[in-house]
Amino acid sequence: MIPIIISGAKGRMGAALISCALESGDFEIAGAVEASGHPDIGCTLSGHDRPGIILADHIQKDAIGKGAVLIEFTSPEATMINLEHAEKAAIPVVIGTTGLKPAQEARIREAARSIPVCYASNMSIGMNLLFQVVRRAAEILGADYDIEIFETHHRFKKDAPSGSARTLAEAAAAGLGVAPGEAVIHGRSGMVGDRPRGQIGVHALRAGDVVGEHTVMFGTLGERLELTHRCHSRSTFARGALRAAQFIYRREPGLVDMRDVLGLR
Repeated sequence: MIPIIISGAKGRMGAALISCALESGDFEIAGAVEASGHPDIGCTLSGHDRPGIILADHIQKDAIGKGAVLIEFTSPEATMINLEHAEKAAIPVVIGTTGLKPAQEARIREAARSIPVCYASNMSIGMNLLFQVVRRAAEILGADYDIEIFETHHRFKKDAPSGSARTLAEAAAAGLGVAPGEAVIHGRSGMVGDRPRGQIGVHALRAGDVVGEHTVMFGTLGERLELTHRCHSRSTFARGALRAAQFIYRREPGLVDMRDVLGLR
């Protein structure tokens, strides 16, 4: 079995990761980490049939000794701290945290020189296939088709637009052969005039408990094509992250993403 450490173990994604890992039978939960000051630090995790998993505020030595894979779905700040600890411990890391700044992404690339790292804006297998489809569709349809991206998430999501929406915009821009910074706009307001050719619009919606929905619209005079991905459960992301953990376990240092994991490159 592959030993894993769950960061943010008491959060929504942490619970999904623990559940899916135990359900699969292919993973051993070697550690569970939460923010320092969390009321459950030092307590045994509940809700599963494998006792002895103590919630800690750091990566524990016994987990490091097993060469466990750290799975990170927390805040950008916590991810940077845990990445540093993983780098010092020489253990692989799967990062699904969103909202990272360019400097933080650069720090991930730096860490990947010494440890295996899988970093992706979305761990869903279906979404990663959509990234590929959107790039190809933009390449075929060209600038005659207006591209609009809509993403909807629950009211608690901190960053906007989602990391997946940004990746979709990058995929569309790559298909058009333009730089995202030149083509992408975020929302519209006021007298914006006619829509410029080749523009890629990105719109973020927040409501209720939506796990995640993304739609890419290609529209021209006479027709409209819409490609939609809907995530019904966080277990979708958890299973993808576990697949990524299998991929980088005992792998040489380097940076990969879900396209590598799924053989989509």
